[in-house]
Amino acid sequence: MRKNEAKALLEQARAAWDAEQWQLAADRYEEVLRHFPDEEPSAIWWFDAALAHKFLRNWPKAFELGKEAAARAPRGEGDPAYWNLGIAATVLRDWPAARDAWSGFGIALPEGEGEIVGGFGMACVRLETAGEHEVVWAERLCPTRARVVSVPVTPGRRFGEVVLHDGAPTGERIVDGRSYSVFDEILLFEPSDLPTHTATVTAPAPDDLAALIDLFAERGFGAEPAGSVNLLCKCCSEGSHEQQRDVQAGTQQVLLAAPVDGAGPLLDAWAAGGPGRAWRDLHRA
Repeated sequence: MRKNEAKALLEQARAAWDAEQWQLAADRYEEVLRHFPDEEPSAIWWFDAALAHKFLRNWPKAFELGKEAAARAPRGEGDPAYWNLGIAATVLRDWPAARDAWSGFGIALPEGEGEIVGGFGMACVRLETAGEHEVVWAERLCPTRARVVSVPVTPGRRFGEVVLHDGAPTGERIVDGRSYSVFDEILLFEPSDLPTHTATVTAPAPDDLAALIDLFAERGFGAEPAGSVNLLCKCCSEGSHEQQRDVQAGTQQVLLAAPVDGAGPLLDAWAAGGPGRAWRDLHRA
């Protein structure tokens, strides 16, 4: 291939990229790279080709091309080639490659081999289900995986599921003056077997409702007042939003994540633990 032909293909690749025609962009970049894999700007071409396949959710190709991009990127300097490679390796559950990618990016990982399960802090993840979006709280297990610790209201989503999220924040939530990033979900990594229930509870004092939440949490389950759900427009959701997690007294609906035969006994135990506590109308959401 002559260099003028390569130049024309690169122009086509960039035009396809601007039009979000990811497959065409990847094809043109790859055609050039077959002939010019190690030109001075080739690291960018490898990166863009891998990123296009990431957008296409073609993870084997994103991984294959991402390795080439990372091989031409400096280690330990936060180069995004390593980040995208880490995502692709995680999707494919290639844990040695994922560990090497995160280390190449410059992230300190917990010692060990295999799947990465560490304490990377709390964040929010914007779940996407059939075009519907819901921002939930999640505990980050690695740079790209997080376990949902809210009880989602979106049908089909569950407390405890592990999701894989992107690395660029798309919003923030502020609680008690502390900022938490919002990341977009890429895919559901591991489902949860905990179904969602609703019940009406009577909590004489805020501490009574807090006790219910704590009781479920102690057993690895979820509970939260349905009134804590806030509806936001797209613009507000992707911006900075300050929120409070209010625990209020009174009769109210709660969302519960627990085994089918476990929610009722826990509600009974909670009701027996304080005067005036009561519950009714437990059913699957």
